Amino acid sequence: MAASGEDAVASQLRDGSMVVRSQPLDGGNLDHVGALVTGADYRALGVVRSLGRRGVPVWVLRSENDMLAATSRYACGTLSWPGGNEAERADFLASVAKRHGLKGWVLFPTDDEAVGLVARHHASLSEYFRLTIPPWETLRWLCDKRLLHDLARDVGIDHPWTICPRSREELSDLDCPFPVIVKPALRETSNSLTIRKAWWVEDRQSLLDRYDEASALLPPEMILIQEFVPGLGETQFSYAALCLDGQPLAWLVARRARQFPMDFGRFSTYVETVDEPGIIEPSVRLLGSIRYTGLVEIEFKRDPRDGRYKVLDVNPRVWGWHTLGDRAGVDFSYLVWLMVHGERVPEARGRAGVRWIMGTRDLPIAALEILRGRLSLPCYLRSLHGPIESAILASDDPWPSLVDLPLLGYRLGRRLLRQRMA
Repeated sequence: MAASGEDAVASQLRDGSMVVRSQPLDGGNLDHVGALVTGADYRALGVVRSLGRRGVPVWVLRSENDMLAATSRYACGTLSWPGGNEAERADFLASVAKRHGLKGWVLFPTDDEAVGLVARHHASLSEYFRLTIPPWETLRWLCDKRLLHDLARDVGIDHPWTICPRSREELSDLDCPFPVIVKPALRETSNSLTIRKAWWVEDRQSLLDRYDEASALLPPEMILIQEFVPGLGETQFSYAALCLDGQPLAWLVARRARQFPMDFGRFSTYVETVDEPGIIEPSVRLLGSIRYTGLVEIEFKRDPRDGRYKVLDVNPRVWGWHTLGDRAGVDFSYLVWLMVHGERVPEARGRAGVRWIMGTRDLPIAALEILRGRLSLPCYLRSLHGPIESAILASDDPWPSLVDLPLLGYRLGRRLLRQRMA
């Protein structure tokens, strides 16, 4: 049985899994208020650096597989996430605030699982932390893809047709054009479908086979069948913003030029800010309909068949390339820090023509695209010029970039070992 929150903290102190590099600070004084970041991958690293460079103390909750942000010079302390169910992990967060003087600190969840946890325990956790996401009653409209597409339909925003079959029999009778994709309604658990984001299928038998696989991983009501919108990363655009009651305070528009894999994009490897007005108004309309407050990235795909921008997904948290905003004039992490403290947030729009790259992952993607004839070498080399933000490399914080490749190799090795043992 998993330990309770306070017992888990005490256990970490005994076994050395807690690392503290500075004394806990008093959360009662704004000058000394810090941030607790859940997660330690490159998304979390961006938050740690943004706040740490401004003198904000930051603690990191890391997992076994993600510890990049914990190696940053700006991480004052680190803790390991304990096991247990969602309620036990919420208790753990509360106990961390009580035991280490973090009450009143800002809580930054950086992955889907932590976002769901914080949103569903919003009332209890708000007694200990300043929260950067709204409660589940609001957030579910963006996290649950079934509700998202209902909302898009109701407010008149283009979206791919999407169904949630009640059974295999209903699916076998579905009259639809192929190809289609199979995707989860929520991505709060880790399995082969949620990690991949979606499965592409080209005929009915493949659809039924994939549905059977998905049913072994998720309840049937959590499995969606969706229209496949043609195009790769160059047709995918994002509206990223910090909102207050549905009104954007700071925002930018970006194109996900390269991603892995290029079809569905588990993560972006090369992103650039662009001037693409076609996604701005529908994004503002969507967020205004639920009076959304917090950080958000809305993903669209331009359908080459009709030229319409169709909403695909929404990330109501820091997204993979959020540090592009700082280079473009919109430091999202710091701006949400100001907002939750009631400070004035200056209105800002990120300038176009700024790039973001995850170098170690982008190079093999670019090489593959060159071999496929979809990217020329001169075009790739030109993409590396101009204002560009690195996801991991930073001259003032070198250690994460030094440990990135060994950590990547470790994760890949573990994955291959599990596959061989399966």
